[in-house]
Amino acid sequence: MAARIITKHWKDICQIRLVRHHRRLVTAVVGAATKTESQHFKSLSLANNRTIHTSAPLFEVVPYFLSDIGEGIREVQIKEWYVKVGDHVNQFDALCEVQSDKASVTITSRFDGTVKKLCYDVDDIALVGKVLVEIDTDSAGAEAAQSDSIEQSDSSSSSESDVEASSMQQIRGHKVLATPAVRRMAMENKIKLKEVQGTGKEGRILKEDIIRFLSEKQMPRLEIVPPSPIPQTRPQVTTAPPIAQKATPTPVVTPPRVVTPPVIGQDQTEPIKGIRKAMVKTMTAAQSIPPFGYYDDIDMTALVGFRRDIKQLALDRGVKFSYMPVFIKAVSMALKYYPILNSSVDEKCENITYKAAHNIGLAMDTKDGLLVPNIKNVQALSIFEIASELNRLQQLGDAGKLSTSDLSGGTFSLSNIGSIGGTYARPVILPPEVAIGALGRIQALPRFDENDKVVKRYIMQVSWSADHRVVEGATMARFSNLWKSYLENPTSLILDLK
Repeated sequence: MAARIITKHWKDICQIRLVRHHRRLVTAVVGAATKTESQHFKSLSLANNRTIHTSAPLFEVVPYFLSDIGEGIREVQIKEWYVKVGDHVNQFDALCEVQSDKASVTITSRFDGTVKKLCYDVDDIALVGKVLVEIDTDSAGAEAAQSDSIEQSDSSSSSESDVEASSMQQIRGHKVLATPAVRRMAMENKIKLKEVQGTGKEGRILKEDIIRFLSEKQMPRLEIVPPSPIPQTRPQVTTAPPIAQKATPTPVVTPPRVVTPPVIGQDQTEPIKGIRKAMVKTMTAAQSIPPFGYYDDIDMTALVGFRRDIKQLALDRGVKFSYMPVFIKAVSMALKYYPILNSSVDEKCENITYKAAHNIGLAMDTKDGLLVPNIKNVQALSIFEIASELNRLQQLGDAGKLSTSDLSGGTFSLSNIGSIGGTYARPVILPPEVAIGALGRIQALPRFDENDKVVKRYIMQVSWSADHRVVEGATMARFSNLWKSYLENPTSLILDLK
């Protein structure tokens, strides 16, 4: 009797364990299996409640966290996705490009698998330590290929119902080129970008193209109001002798109101982020510095001839040669005699550090905003080496690929505002640096020579700003005079070259 009770009790325990095991398997399969696997699982026989057989492996979706990219950066802006949902990626494949407040960085994959979810859209702000993308690490091989083919067929047959999605579509394998502001303008006016003919570089769609497209689509009619006729007074005919009469006042005719077309688009408000956010921080900190300004004219006639002689030689060596390499080298040579201009101060201006390296920065106007990359160790470089490095930084700046190393560590800065226009400027010091110079455009102007005859000279204006807490005006003037002598007599550079 006791043996029967024990046997029956043991069978009940086994059955309960099998049911619990069955429930756990059902939860796992339903949560991770594909649609085909779910149908296959439903067709299994569960009569004996003993064993469950599955022929397909369970998939594992791995969250990919945005790791720390250094320099104390806590958030980045998504500039471009290189993958989409359903794409198969391998280790070290590029996933996206992000823009911090200091540099542009390409994020690569650490797993092999299929992209299941993109957690951010283009222009969104992604936080370090949060999930960037989800990757299915077991969806490889035939399953991935089958999934890709199904998604491609579905996407090709689906209609474009959402305007924002249509603005990101591709035409014959090429992306529609447009800035986020243009895409937002198209979305607000319910315009598909593929229907707009771009007039920008490489077919890029501009705001003017959107406005023109709207005007062609909705041609607003201007209501022309004819002017009111001017009432005329009849002359009075009298038989009596002429009597002095009051002059009839001429009625004032109000001009018709000009009927203007409706405003196209709406006011837009967008957050300040990326490079401009870093610019806000830097310029706000710069306002705490009391600047000292100094201005002067430079006779560039001799340097113009010097560049004309060596310009072709530099091109033959694959380097575009401008005046800027000479300006930068002359600054470095003058800094050897005035090292306080190549220093930095702490936030409270209690300590000053004299920098051994001359890392000369150059302000660049890029599509992402103002950037100031610098050329390292100018004191040890030749003018040709400076020109080569300057070409590299300009190419990276135009492509938005400047690294954190290129943008950090500057000790003295120059701004070539004259390449755009203007003569004098008031440059803003970039903390913790203590000095900066702005170069105006070179002009052909009349000047008197030593015989009091008017001659043609090439003149450039320079504007210096220095931190007046640590730099005296006389120091800035002497530095400028030495730098000026190098430019007005290019052969004198040879005397101090090392």
